[in-house]
Amino acid sequence: MQLTTPNLAQLRVGFSLAFQGAFDEIKPQYTALATVVKSSAKSERYGWLGKMPSVREWIGDRVVQNLAEHDYTILNKDFEVTVAVDRNDIADDTLGIYGPMFTDLGQQTARHPDSLVFALLAAGFATECFDGQFFFDTDHPVLGENGAEVSVSNHGGGSGTPWFLLNTSRALKPIIYQERAPFKFVALDKETDANVFNKKQFIYGSDGRCNVGYGFWQQAYGSKQTLNAANYAAARSAMMSLKADHGKPLGIVPNLLVVPPSLEGAANKLLKNMLASGGETNEWAGTAEVLVAPLLA
Repeated sequence: MQLTTPNLAQLRVGFSLAFQGAFDEIKPQYTALATVVKSSAKSERYGWLGKMPSVREWIGDRVVQNLAEHDYTILNKDFEVTVAVDRNDIADDTLGIYGPMFTDLGQQTARHPDSLVFALLAAGFATECFDGQFFFDTDHPVLGENGAEVSVSNHGGGSGTPWFLLNTSRALKPIIYQERAPFKFVALDKETDANVFNKKQFIYGSDGRCNVGYGFWQQAYGSKQTLNAANYAAARSAMMSLKADHGKPLGIVPNLLVVPPSLEGAANKLLKNMLASGGETNEWAGTAEVLVAPLLA
């Protein structure tokens, strides 16, 4: 292939189509448990996460529910993936080897939000959320009915393989995926570019700006206990019993069980089998969807 401007432009289009086609075919999992928040700045502050406002009967004047302030900020980060195509390969028309590479590039980029979201979920046992406690913890501070601070748990304990019970029905899901700039295909592919002059390489890649953070801990329960009916029941009961400040029930109903591949069988047995192991009706069948996340392996 002659290294002319039209030929290089045509080559860029071909690589871009391979990248975008693979990107569009991927069905990421992160949107099942993360809310996508568009960002317009270097970082976004989520101080309002400190309180879930609730509806009350209007008697007399309105009561302004001041949102508890917390210094919880998600800073956008830059991410990139870059590959080089040797000028001689273009000149010699040996480009067939690069097709799979750009397909893989598109797939990797599409899956990147998954890698961020599931890594953050798994790290919840040792990573702080908006209230200064670990996301999965035994002592989240909440105001009780009499206004005194009490400790509330969304941690099932144990030391085995983690599993997670979530409520994803609200506008804000348990994880926040903050997107500042969507990933896009980019190229340095002019004969006059320094990378071509110095290293005879045409550079292609993808980059974007984003990050992840925690939403309301009340919508998530993490456990390292054995995934069985008793521990699942305890997790559901704990989440459905949660109250807002001053004792008003939050009305949270978990609807998604997230597990690594090693717990897929246990999760399906628990939530998809109509009969329990003893032949009796399985009372937990259909009470939540199962999401098997390979990135939690």
